Amino acid sequence: MTSLIRPHEKDIGFSVKRLLPAAERQRVGPFIFLDHMGPATFAPDSTANDVRPHPHIGLATVTYLFSGAMQHKDSTGVEQRIEPGAINLMTAGRGVVHSERIPMDIRNGQVKVEGIQTWLALPAEAEETEPGFQHYPADSLPLWQDKGLSVRVLIGSAFGLTSPVRTASPTTFLDLQLEVGATLELPALAPDLALYVASGSPVLNGEPLPTFHVALLDNGAAFTLTASSGPARLMLLGGEPLPGVRHINWNFVSSRRERIDQARTDWQEDRFPKVPGETERIPLPR
Repeated sequence: MTSLIRPHEKDIGFSVKRLLPAAERQRVGPFIFLDHMGPATFAPDSTANDVRPHPHIGLATVTYLFSGAMQHKDSTGVEQRIEPGAINLMTAGRGVVHSERIPMDIRNGQVKVEGIQTWLALPAEAEETEPGFQHYPADSLPLWQDKGLSVRVLIGSAFGLTSPVRTASPTTFLDLQLEVGATLELPALAPDLALYVASGSPVLNGEPLPTFHVALLDNGAAFTLTASSGPARLMLLGGEPLPGVRHINWNFVSSRRERIDQARTDWQEDRFPKVPGETERIPLPR
């Protein structure tokens, strides 16, 4: 382990813990943004704190829930409910707009919504690709289990299993769950890797990991995780580092600063595509 990234609490209508980008590291593999959402409950019979339509360029969003549900709608015409264990992958490319709203059954039932939302920076040659969306149900994502251990392969390969999720560059994303007393040994699955502790206080190679922190792993090193004091849940993320710089501003990522300036102007002047059925929008921040 080289260093730890501590969380920064953000209020986006509900509480999130923001881990990437950070002063210590902008990216881990292609991962350039990482939020732990909730757990949060939402006012019944309302749309309070829904995420209204907003734009993206130059990235792919990955949504993965631990509990609750969200309703995705985007400017390609896709509408998709996501529930725990599934993956929503939206490729923004040259430009997409989407909303994420809390379904009424989740609101009225006061079901807690919690999960991970992350962005993958795209290779420079794919930044202006056509927008697209793919949904992968939970039962399509392979699961490896052993005594006290559970590993769901969300993106990439591990334990002889390969996820059906396709990304623009080599990516690793695993959901690791350890019961108390369990030990998990993992090889170096990618050149650039990190662990996010979503719950519990596991031990990495004999060193305790604090909850809600990201541990940057030594390149090319295998590691051992132990849940010695209680159950733990972690996200392993990383992949092949992308060459070149990436600029990030609001919801935009690009290898070219002038492209972000153009995207800001396009959103300000209402030139992005519309989400069918949506009339609201998040204004451009200063």
